[in-house]
Amino acid sequence: MLQLQYIRDNKEEVITRLAVKNLNARGSIEKILDMDAHRRKLQNELDNHLNEANVLARQIGELMKTGKKTEAEGLKNQSTTLKEQAKKLEETLRNSEDELNKTLVLLPNIPNQQVPKGKTPEENETVFTFGEIPILPDNALPHWELITKYNLIDFELGVKLTGAGFPVYTNKGARLQRALINFFLDRATAAGYIEVQPPILVNEASGFGTGQLPDKEGQMYHVGVDNLYLIPTAEVPITNMYRDVIVKTAQLPIKNCGYTPCFRREAGAWGAHVRGLNRLHQFDKVEIVQIAHPSKSYEILEEMREYVAGLLKELGLPFRTLRLCGGDMSFASALTYDMEVYSAAQKRWLEVSSVSNFESFQSNRLKLRYKEGDGKPQLAHTLNGSALALPRIVAALLENNQTPDGIRIPEVLTSYTGFNLIS
Repeated sequence: MLQLQYIRDNKEEVITRLAVKNLNARGSIEKILDMDAHRRKLQNELDNHLNEANVLARQIGELMKTGKKTEAEGLKNQSTTLKEQAKKLEETLRNSEDELNKTLVLLPNIPNQQVPKGKTPEENETVFTFGEIPILPDNALPHWELITKYNLIDFELGVKLTGAGFPVYTNKGARLQRALINFFLDRATAAGYIEVQPPILVNEASGFGTGQLPDKEGQMYHVGVDNLYLIPTAEVPITNMYRDVIVKTAQLPIKNCGYTPCFRREAGAWGAHVRGLNRLHQFDKVEIVQIAHPSKSYEILEEMREYVAGLLKELGLPFRTLRLCGGDMSFASALTYDMEVYSAAQKRWLEVSSVSNFESFQSNRLKLRYKEGDGKPQLAHTLNGSALALPRIVAALLENNQTPDGIRIPEVLTSYTGFNLIS
């Protein structure tokens, strides 16, 4: 959530930067500033009424001490009227604040100056590429056929148990999943991330804190009886661990990682381009999260980007790094890098990670602050990244490493899988 003071002080800049996200925000900003001015006027009136009531209370006390009860009774009537007016003002102020907040939370985060203009993924900037594109024989198979050939995943059984988009991993497919999860977690903890295993259901406050609510409720699975949400990513519970927390500067950066299943409704997203593992309702992912000092957050963003790139290099997957344009960014992000691996049999790039800096957008919602010495608490910056999401990694590994003898497993995984070939 954007800070009101920042909007007041930088109105035109906010409007200009939000235009990079293809949002004409002038009307919304004007409305917010008008509502804020009205709120501050009400607050000033309330403060004046309360101050006047306090003055009258002291005067009444002095009159009662000196036996001037008649005069005191007259002032008591004035005091009663002031208190009634103050009570009405408090209710009006509360309603005004609620309406202001409801409007304010609908504004997306301001994109960083590095974010390019653009409306579609085709306008994202390629900032780094790695690896050679594999050249496969003409009879190479896409991963959904390899999965069936080697009995790795049963999509039909998933439909029987739950529905489309909920696969059942079997045999070496299940072991490969477990191997990747452990590999990613081990690499993260070696890099200084503290592992946590958070809940996969969160409350509304958690969804609001990281910006999923009220922006993405249609994409989340909702457990209506208990008013809980299945998490779309471990970012939500891990970042919310620090909701309403003030940390010391010496604790920064705070680094956490965690594995969870993730759940996304992906309404309206189905088609030929999302076959097999390309898009699922339930999938596994290891997430990295950092809480950072504002002066260090963009340096840390680059470190996180390099860390994810290192994982892809270890797996031997050709990939590219994109800086997302304004139109392809998330609601809460200030700057996002996407990592895409090349799927040789499909002959297309597949997104496997997003690494983002949210600056103070999430922390303002979370009331996540840091304190330097005896100074005033300040909003921290939050960052997160997929390290990594498994489905498309598995798709690329299967397709890119297929041979006449079977599917070769990258060497870094063989100590985790217990096998080096799927045959």
